[in-house]
Amino acid sequence: MTKYWRSLDELNNPVVFKKNEIKLELDAKRAVLKKASGSSRRDFLKTFGFSVAAAAIVASCKRPVDKAIPYLVKPEEVTPGMANYYASSYFEGNEYCSVLVKVRDGRPIKIEGNNLSSISQQGTSARVQASVLNLYDDARLKTPLKRGEATNWEEIDSYISKKLAQLNADNKKVVLLTSTLISPSTKKVIADFQIQYPNVEVVQYDAVSASGILKANELSFGKAIIPDYRFEKAKVVVSFGADFLGTWLSSTEYTKAYSVARRVLQKNDSMNRHYQFETGMTLTGSNADIRFPIKPSEEKTILTAIYYQLLQAKGEMTIAAPGSPVDVKGLVEDLLANEVNSLVVSGSNDVNTQLIVNAINNLLGNYGATISLDKTLNTHQGIDDNFENLLSELKSKKVRGILCWGVNPVYNHPKGQEIKELISGAELSVSFSDRNDETTAACHWVCPEPHYLESWNDAEPKTGVYSLAQPTISKLFDSRQAQESLLKWAGVEAPDYYEYLKSNWKNNFTGLQTEFTDSRIFWNDVLQKGVFEVVTENQDSLVYSENGLDVAISLSNENSGGWEVAFYQSVALADGSFANNPWLQELPDPIAKISWDNFAAVPVKWAEENGIENESVITINGVELPVFIQPGQAPDTISVALGYGREIAGKVGDGVGKNMFALSTIESGSKKLWISNADVQTTTKTFELALSQTHHSMEGRPIVRETTFDEWQLDPAAGNELKEEHEEHHVSLYPEPEFKGHHWGMAVDLSSCIGCGNCSISCQAENNVQVIGKEQVRNRRIMHWIRIDRYFTNDAENPEVYHQPVMCQHCDNAPCENVCPVSATPHSDEGLNQMAYNRCVGTKYCVNNCPYKVRRFNWFQYVQNPEFDYASNSDLGRMVLNPDVTVRSRGVVEKCSFCVQRIQEKKAEARVAGRKIEDGEIQPACVQSCPADALVFGDLKDPNSKISNYFKNERNYHLLEELHTLPSVGYLTKVRNKKR
Repeated sequence: MTKYWRSLDELNNPVVFKKNEIKLELDAKRAVLKKASGSSRRDFLKTFGFSVAAAAIVASCKRPVDKAIPYLVKPEEVTPGMANYYASSYFEGNEYCSVLVKVRDGRPIKIEGNNLSSISQQGTSARVQASVLNLYDDARLKTPLKRGEATNWEEIDSYISKKLAQLNADNKKVVLLTSTLISPSTKKVIADFQIQYPNVEVVQYDAVSASGILKANELSFGKAIIPDYRFEKAKVVVSFGADFLGTWLSSTEYTKAYSVARRVLQKNDSMNRHYQFETGMTLTGSNADIRFPIKPSEEKTILTAIYYQLLQAKGEMTIAAPGSPVDVKGLVEDLLANEVNSLVVSGSNDVNTQLIVNAINNLLGNYGATISLDKTLNTHQGIDDNFENLLSELKSKKVRGILCWGVNPVYNHPKGQEIKELISGAELSVSFSDRNDETTAACHWVCPEPHYLESWNDAEPKTGVYSLAQPTISKLFDSRQAQESLLKWAGVEAPDYYEYLKSNWKNNFTGLQTEFTDSRIFWNDVLQKGVFEVVTENQDSLVYSENGLDVAISLSNENSGGWEVAFYQSVALADGSFANNPWLQELPDPIAKISWDNFAAVPVKWAEENGIENESVITINGVELPVFIQPGQAPDTISVALGYGREIAGKVGDGVGKNMFALSTIESGSKKLWISNADVQTTTKTFELALSQTHHSMEGRPIVRETTFDEWQLDPAAGNELKEEHEEHHVSLYPEPEFKGHHWGMAVDLSSCIGCGNCSISCQAENNVQVIGKEQVRNRRIMHWIRIDRYFTNDAENPEVYHQPVMCQHCDNAPCENVCPVSATPHSDEGLNQMAYNRCVGTKYCVNNCPYKVRRFNWFQYVQNPEFDYASNSDLGRMVLNPDVTVRSRGVVEKCSFCVQRIQEKKAEARVAGRKIEDGEIQPACVQSCPADALVFGDLKDPNSKISNYFKNERNYHLLEELHTLPSVGYLTKVRNKKR
C-alpha cells in the first residue's frame, strides 16, 4: 500500500520553520486562549505549548468546535483532515520494530509496520500497536523531580553537574545503569560523557535477559553474541522453552520467517516441521506440529540425549546414549535427514544448556546456514553477572552514584527491596524514567525523558541494519532526552541531541553507502524510509570450540523434585513495562483467554485428583494465586506469567496480579526463571478471573477444520469434507445478491495465524474500541471487534491447539439485517454489513440473531465516565482517538466494519488520480499489522485478486456455511506437518 512519508527534518531548519512557528503561535492563541481565562489559560500553555493539534483536540473533546481560524501561513506538510506518515523506530523492553506513525492534525494515533524493514517487514506485535497509548498516559511525569517534588532543569543541571564533578575528583565510582543500548549515537554520547567523567561505568541490565546465550557463545565462539536465527530456512525447528512467536528475542521477525516456511497454497509447496519442548502451553507451543510437555529440570537431560544420539548416528561415539524422559528417536532421525536445514533453539538462561544447544547445531552444520554468526542480534546485551557485581559494589560503598535509564530492578529483580535501599542510600541517584515506577521512587532526582514518539534517536538492532526515530509530536510535558542531559552534564558543546545525532550520521554513516555523495540528502533519504542497511557478505568466520561442553554435559542430570514452577513473559505485558496500558491489560492471554490478571496454570490431572477448579486459590511459596486448569501443562509443574504485581505503575496497572520476579532466583550469577521444590498449598479461597473464551461460543459445529500436510498433498481438499455437501444444499428465499462495483472480502489462513492478538489491538487503536475493565469482561461484555477463539482437541494432557480470528463475516444473507426495526444495519452495494450508529436504538435484535456472535453492545458510556477510568476519561487520553471513526455511546451496537474509513480513503485517492484501485492497496488495520500475513483483504469481483485465489483454494471454507448466510470471510483449513 502506498504510503506518503514526510520528513520532519524541515521542522528543525530554523530558516524554514521560524516563520511558520510565529504563525502557529498566533493561531493557537487566537483559537484557544481567546476562550480561556485565568488558570485554564496558564494550564493550557504549560501543558501543550503552542501546538495547534493539541489545542484542537482539547477543545473538541470538551464541546463541538464553533468556528475555525485558518492558518495565516499553512505549513506545507499539514493538510487538515489528512494523515501524514512518519517513519520511526520502536525499541522498548528489548523489543525492536521499524514503524510508520500515522499522524492526524499533529497527533500520533496509530502505529503501522514499516515494509522496508528487513527485520519487522511491516509486521508488529500487540505491544508495538499499544505503545501509542503510552504517549497519552496521565501517569507520565509532567516535570523533573527532586525527592518527589517538582523542580526545574536549571536546578537539576547545576546540582548534578557539580555532584558528578565532586565524585570524579574523589575517585568515587558512578554507574550508568541502562537497559540494552542499540543506538550508535547514544553510545557515542555515553563515550563523550565518560571522557569528562572517567569514573563512570556503564552496566546494561535486562529484566529478562539472554545472558545464558551470550555467555555460551563467548565460550563456543569467543564473542558474547546472539546469532541471527533464520527460521525461514529451517525445514526442522526444535525449540526448548523458547516462545519465539510470542516474546523470545525478536518475535515479530521470527513470526514472519516462520509463517513463510509454513505457507502451503499449492501442492508443490513445502512445510517445515516444528517440535516444541516446554513446561506450560505457550503461543509457540500451541502452533507446534509435535509438542512435548516437560519439566524445566529435564531440558538439559533431553538435549544431552539428542546430542549423544546424533554422535552415535554419525559414528563419532560407540557408547550407549544416556536415557531421556521422552522418546526423541524420531526427532533425531528428522534432524539427521535435514542436516544444514535444521534449527535448534532454547529459551533457557542457563549457560550449560546453551552450550549443549550450540554443540547440536554445530554437529548438524547449521552455522552458516540457518544460523548466522556475523549478522548478530543486538537487542539483548545485558549480562546478569555484571548487575550482580554492581549490587556487591553498592553494598561495599564502592559505587556512590547511580544513574538509572530504562531499568526497574526494584520491581523485576528478586532482591528488589535491597536494591531500593541501596539506590536510596547512594550519594547520587538519578532516574530518567518518563513515569514513576518502583525504581524511580527510590531515586533522589528524576529527569523524565520524552516518549519515543516525541524523540530523536537511531538504532542498530542487527549488525549493519540501522534505523532512525523521529518525533511525531511536540513534547507534551517538560521532559528532556537522557542523551541531552548527559551531554549537558559533560559540558559537550551541542545545540541539542538532534544536531548531535545528525552530525554523527554525517561523519560516520555517509561513508557506508555509495548512493548519495551529499550527507544531507543521505540523511533525508534514511529519515524518510526509516531504515538503512549496509550490504555485506556473511563470512561466518567465527570457529566453533567445545569450551565448557564437557562440564555442561556432566551437569545435564539436574537434581530436582517436588513442584517446579516456571515463569514466563506474557504476550501482552512481557516484562511489565507496559503494565499501565489498559489495551494490553484487557488483551486476553492467547492460551488461557484470561485478561486483567496473572494466574497459576496447573495440570489437568492434578486438578481433577485434588478437586481444584478454575478460580480456586493456591499458594506458591506463600504467594496466593488463582488457578487456571491448563491443558498441556507438564505434570508436577505450574506456570505463572511475569509482568504483573506492579506497585507503582499508574491507575490501571497498580495492584493487578502478583509479582513473580520476586520468586525468581540468582544461580551462578544468572537470573533463573524457574524454581524447584516449590511449596504449593491449596486453600479454600476463590478469586474471580476474567475469562473470555466462552463469551461468544459457537461450539458444537465444525468451526475449525484441520488436516495433516501428507493428507493435504494427497488431497488438497482434505479436512474440508463438508464443503461440497453444504454447497449442494444451499437454498434461499432471498434473491442472489448482485455487486456492480466491488465486493469486499477477507480470507484467514489458519495455518499462518499464530493467535498473537496483534490484530485485536491494531483494530482497537484504529476503531476507537473502548476498554471496559475486569468486571465488565467477566459480565461477557468485552468489546473487541475481532476476537481470537482458541480450541483444544484430543488429549487434555497434551492437546492440539487451534487459533481462529473471528470478526463480522459481512454476510450477503445477513441474519442481523432483517431483524433491525430501525434499519440501523443495512447492506452496502459493495458487500459490507454496515452500522448506522445514529439510527441504532439498542434493541439488540441483531446481536441475538447473529450466529457468529461478533456484535458488541455498549452497556455503558465508556468515554468520560469516572466508572471506567482507563484511557478515555481525560483530555490527554482522548488524544489517541481516531477522528475518522465515531466514538460510540451507551445503547449502541458496534462491530467490525472492514475499516470502511480506509476503504473510502483509498477509493477517493484512486478517483482523484484517475486510476483503479490496485489489489492489496486497501488494508484494514488487522491485515496491515499481522506479523504472520495470515489475513488477506480485497475485491472478490476481481478474479485475479489475491482474495479471489484464496477463496478458490480447496482449503477454503466458511464458518457455519450450512446456515447459508453467505459470509464474505473465508477460512483456509489448518494444516499441521505431523511425523508419519
